[in-house]
Amino acid sequence: MAGLRALTSRGRSFLASGAAALLCAFFLGEHDLLRVSVLIIALPLIAALVVARTRYRLSCARRLDPARVEVGSDSTVTVRLENVTRLPTGLLLIEDTVPYAVGTRPRFVLDRVESQGVREIDYKVRSDLRGRFPVGPLSVRIADPFGLVELTRAFTATDTLMVIPEVVPLPHVRLSGELTGGGDSRSTSVAAAGDDDIGPREYRQGDDLRRVHWRSTARYGELMVRREEQQWQSRGALLLDTRRHAHRGEGPRSSFEVGVSAAASIGMQLAREGLGLRLVTDQGAQHLPDSVGGHALLDALAVVRQSTARSLESGVTALRQGGGDGLIVAVLGDLDAEEAQALARLRTGGVTGVAVMLDVRGWQQTPAHHPQVDESFETARAVLAGSGWRVVRLPAGTSLAAVWQEAGQSGRYAGPPEPMTAGDAA
Repeated sequence: MAGLRALTSRGRSFLASGAAALLCAFFLGEHDLLRVSVLIIALPLIAALVVARTRYRLSCARRLDPARVEVGSDSTVTVRLENVTRLPTGLLLIEDTVPYAVGTRPRFVLDRVESQGVREIDYKVRSDLRGRFPVGPLSVRIADPFGLVELTRAFTATDTLMVIPEVVPLPHVRLSGELTGGGDSRSTSVAAAGDDDIGPREYRQGDDLRRVHWRSTARYGELMVRREEQQWQSRGALLLDTRRHAHRGEGPRSSFEVGVSAAASIGMQLAREGLGLRLVTDQGAQHLPDSVGGHALLDALAVVRQSTARSLESGVTALRQGGGDGLIVAVLGDLDAEEAQALARLRTGGVTGVAVMLDVRGWQQTPAHHPQVDESFETARAVLAGSGWRVVRLPAGTSLAAVWQEAGQSGRYAGPPEPMTAGDAA
């Protein structure tokens, strides 16, 4: 029955023509016409039977190289089809399923796959948008040589293409005192934070589960870790402002996308320098599974979206509750004075604060600048700089690498100079 339902328009026309010829042969008594009608009817039926017997005889595998790419980069998808039966296949029409964001659906035609034969098909995908995109499942339409029957076979296996933000190589910047320890002679330019006392404390994100103190955990009713094994770890926090109203522009060139790319670039630079980093947004702390080389951070930033939050209160609270951070890097959109003051109070003791402030005036959708926005930016910058934060101004059209070197200069406002006007020159 499945084979009959797979008849094409041509196959149904053959059946209708054969049935008409058969009736005429009975009424007219034409034996030759009877033979022709039987042949016409038998041809699509035999084709349907043959195609139906081969529909579950293929195996499929897919490989993405690489499976994690930056926006605008290509990934090669290799589809491997194997005929696992002793019978050769007929005509195969191959179609893979991909989201519209990574390209049009690839379609291929295979004339014939011999017994135990293997075919590999390559095609490329790319996306200018961040995200996690499913690739697959693959569908195979099996057709007979006469085009009378076409049966669709759908596989279930899918793969995931991770499109991460653009990572800009940054120059080495000394953000705080050098730290050397644990038998490692290599110095790391990161902020140091640790505990020297021997009592247990509450579990914090990033702590090794092997250091859990189970007796204290049972006593206090929450997960506790041993302090004596937490000596002088390199830890830091990365705050990303995802509030929709704090950014300007749309699409890949918006201030939000530039901010996500800046956070990815900073995070990868610090990860290469040995810093244990946690990600915080205006929604709160984001869980990052253990990974090598900062891939978990990139995967989290690949799917981060703008929020409807109006303040940074949840993010500031998450930074304050996390504790143990020797370095806080904040990638910020438009701020008001109250939000800047809340952030400024986080830089206490030996904590180093670096604020990458997106000058959203450059992403305005209208030519006119609003004085309120100008004043807000300058006020927030002054509040953070006055409390000891190292402020890096990132204007539209400027690479983070061009201004990142200024993040290592404490006690000054970092960023390119403002362009001179005719009045200034006079």
